[in-house]
Parts: sequence; structure tokens; C-alpha cells
Amino acid sequence: MSLTGAYLDIAAQAVTSLGAPEVAASWERPSALAEFTVAGLAGHLAYQIVSVDPALQDPASTAMPIPLLEHYARAAWIGAPLDGEVNAGIRAKGENIASDGAPALLERARTALARQRVDLPAVPDDWVVFMPQTGWALSLDDFLVTRMMELAVHLDDLAVSVGIATPEIPAAAFDPVLTLLSRLAARRHGQAALLRTLARAERAPSAVNAL
Repeated sequence: MSLTGAYLDIAAQAVTSLGAPEVAASWERPSALAEFTVAGLAGHLAYQIVSVDPALQDPASTAMPIPLLEHYARAAWIGAPLDGEVNAGIRAKGENIASDGAPALLERARTALARQRVDLPAVPDDWVVFMPQTGWALSLDDFLVTRMMELAVHLDDLAVSVGIATPEIPAAAFDPVLTLLSRLAARRHGQAALLRTLARAERAPSAVNAL
């Protein structure tokens, strides 16, 4: 399966989770993520889908895309304090996207996904996505991996927050997410730390977080 198909599958899982009655019932409550309400977390999850629409608009960027790992090396939010400007801005955006309530957010995500099911398969393989919020560009495949990673991580966050089962992500989406997170973890903690965590529990470090 292509990354386009993998993205569409995990995005569909996110739409299903956003429509769970437990999400609407917990809307104003704190989520499993510090400083995020369930509403804000749901908005942040939905944003990973709706943010794909602008990336598909003509004309394609003429900027030179940077490698995926370089994208995360430059990312201002990695390692930023919880109360710092960048993380406060992410939370505020999530709350704003969700401000019209659970049904409206669900419909917005569902509509975006339906549109992308038509538009994404028609996008050329060499499409480049410029991200104005960062000031650099990624290939479409790398951009979709960033969306899939966010969707995978926040699907679990939302499930834990409202007491529902975390969905099992299809292998076509999970594999690139796992590869990305493993490479980020190895870069952050070293190869030995990651290998020991996966294969030698008796020597495993206390943490090998990627983000």
C-alpha cells in the first residue's frame, strides 16, 4: 500500500474515534495530556487531517524539500517547555479548531477526509509541500508520515483520555511511524539505548522517548 493509502486509513480511524460518544461526553474535561482539555486534544487530532488540504492546493511548491529527520531536528516544539510559547500555541490552536463543539469538529474532519480520498490519489509523486508555519518544505510522502505519526500518537492520547480502546493501526501506517520514532529515539538516546530497550530488558535505560 502507498503512503497515500496508509494515511487515508489512519485518518479514517481518527474520524471514527472523534465520533465516539465518549469524546463528546468528556469534551470539557482534562485530557491525558497536561494542559489539554479533551476538546483541545480532539481539535489537535482533527488538525492533522484538515492540514493536509492546503498541502494539496496548486501550485506545488518549488522549494527544495529537506529530509524528514532534518524536519524534526529543526522543530521548535521538540524539547520546548510545556508552558513555553510554542506549546501554548499548539494547545490554543487545538482549542480553537474545536471551539464549535464535537459534532462540528467531527463533520469538519469527515468532510476533509472525503475530499482527500478523491484528491490525494491524483497528486503527482514528486509533489512538494511547503509548510509556512515552519518555513521549509517536505516531499508529499514525508509530509504524510508526519501526519501519520501525529495521528497514531494522539489516537492513543484521546482513547486514554476518554476511556475507550486505542485502535489497532494498520501495518501500512504503523510501519513508517515506527521507523520514524525509532530513528528519532536512536538519535536522541543512542543506538545502544534503543537496542537494549527492545532486546535486553535487563540493561534497558529508563527512557528512550523519541519526542
